[in-house]
Amino acid sequence: MYFCASTHTHMKNCYINGIGAVNIQPTDFDLFTTEINPLSNQNKAHQPSYKELIAPAMSRRMAKGVKMGIYAANEALKESKLQNIDAIIVGTGLGCIEDSEKFLDAIIENDEQFLTPTSFIQSTHNTVAAQIALHLQCKAYNFTYVNGGNSFENALFDAFLQLKHLEKNEILIGGVDEIAPYTFSMFEMIERVKKVGEELDFKNPTTAGVALAEGATFFGLSTQKTNDSYAEVLDVMLFNAFNNDEETIITAFLAKHNLEISAIDVVQFGINADLNQQEFYQKMATIFKDTPQTYYQHISGSYDTASAFGLKVAAEIIKKQVLPKTIQYNNIEPNKIEKVLLINQFNNTDFSFVLLQSC
Repeated sequence: MYFCASTHTHMKNCYINGIGAVNIQPTDFDLFTTEINPLSNQNKAHQPSYKELIAPAMSRRMAKGVKMGIYAANEALKESKLQNIDAIIVGTGLGCIEDSEKFLDAIIENDEQFLTPTSFIQSTHNTVAAQIALHLQCKAYNFTYVNGGNSFENALFDAFLQLKHLEKNEILIGGVDEIAPYTFSMFEMIERVKKVGEELDFKNPTTAGVALAEGATFFGLSTQKTNDSYAEVLDVMLFNAFNNDEETIITAFLAKHNLEISAIDVVQFGINADLNQQEFYQKMATIFKDTPQTYYQHISGSYDTASAFGLKVAAEIIKKQVLPKTIQYNNIEPNKIEKVLLINQFNNTDFSFVLLQSC
């Protein structure tokens, strides 16, 4: 099944005006100047100071994903200067999974008696979006998408359609996921994550599994362009399987915007150092063999909504018009960075294309 949003001339546009993030790199991480911390098989996020935002008594009870979400949303709002948010839309693969684990542990430990419901209440997937709304006193449309590796793209797709076709002007969107100990041990068992000490080679992976991570990345989207806008979102498409060969689908997607493959200035891949998922990106690298290629999960690590971090990276290189060596996947230098295509997949399904352009 394909979901795609084609564009016509009379519609409004969708601009990225602000970005906020918490990830596994230091809090003051800058793509263009900071050294990248190397990954291991499990990568915890660097938590910023929350005390300016969240009362300590509340903070202690809050799930890590919620705190990261509130912080990243706040940063995105500050930068984008959104005044009247028409929607808060969040994508998450596993929600506040750590609180789910706490609740299940308590069930076992207390022999199913005298349970406090707090962990359960706070473990639902839509807690992050709800807490951000409470924090901002925002009573607008509030929605959470839980669609595996396409969770964030679904949030972006929803926001994109609302800004373009409905009377919405300002939308806050984000992707957030956290690591929880029991879930991580399950991932280890099914070999979804790398073994301890296993080599992480993003260019030529030799082993299965990813470098699991966590994080929250939020964006202030608006129909209004400002002097500080990062980029314009031209199109979003998500699907679970290719119903034709890859090149045909990509060509058709670009053709809606009168573009050819050669018109893409930079293509970004969600490469994750997993041998079993590399073949798809190999195909993509061949289709875009003459195009400058980038990757980002060696910075963010891998999780269901890591592609939100990928969008952040793409928006930053468009705004700065600089392609740092640290994210180059091949050796081709761009002449300009105007049209950027993001290609992601997760476990050989949950495919997505996001097309950006400079503004």
